Amino acid sequence: MSCAWSCGQADYDSVMAKKLVIKVTAGADAPERCSQAFTVAAVAVASGVEVSLWLTGESSWFALPGRAAEFELPHAAPLPDLIESILAAGRITLCTQCAARREITEKDVIEGVRIAGAQVFVQEALGDGTQALVY
Repeated sequence: MSCAWSCGQADYDSVMAKKLVIKVTAGADAPERCSQAFTVAAVAVASGVEVSLWLTGESSWFALPGRAAEFELPHAAPLPDLIESILAAGRITLCTQCAARREITEKDVIEGVRIAGAQVFVQEALGDGTQALVY
């Protein structure tokens, strides 16, 4: 292995995000944007990236059991499958204020989904080696 290749690879690896924080603001109101966020999160998890998906706005409803099954978008992976794969190796968080506005509590959400606020989001998004995306 030449130094040019190995040094270049080290530089590439050092700039690649090791963690991905995704904030999804869209739900059934913007199905393509919503599906993209969940798909990117699931693909990142499958690729070994540490993923934290945040449900805000209309996507908040997907923290409730059965709601993802109601979501339909042609040619897109089923939302329940994406959620299952994200929860298997990543984290899903429901925004505290969004939950409160919809009267959703910790006892209402899918097992494995937590409720947390902006302070936690900012802490995660600003972590070393983290890339944040908003959909």
